[in-house]
Amino acid sequence: MDIRSAQKLAWENKLAKGFNTTDVPLEFCLLSGEVAEAFDAWRKGRPQVAEELADTAIFLLSLAEMIGADLQEAVEAKLAANEARIYRQLPNGVLVKDTSPSA
Repeated sequence: MDIRSAQKLAWENKLAKGFNTTDVPLEFCLLSGEVAEAFDAWRKGRPQVAEELADTAIFLLSLAEMIGADLQEAVEAKLAANEARIYRQLPNGVLVKDTSPSA
């Protein structure tokens, strides 16, 4: 399944079940809650990590539909931009985007 199809399915499910389809700030909060649940499952070694990540993806997909974003297009563009980026490592080991003129 591609991202665009998943986005439509997630939206159709929200409509069919009567979930929030208009309150964008609420949806961002609910998405944050799903990310926290996934982290908690991972941290505690529970087997539901993938299920919690799926919930996170579904909330993200439906939020994209709610605001009229084509998430597939955005992800493809971002992946292409990231591929072209050059990073350098700071002395503490952190990678940062190289913004020097030669980069």
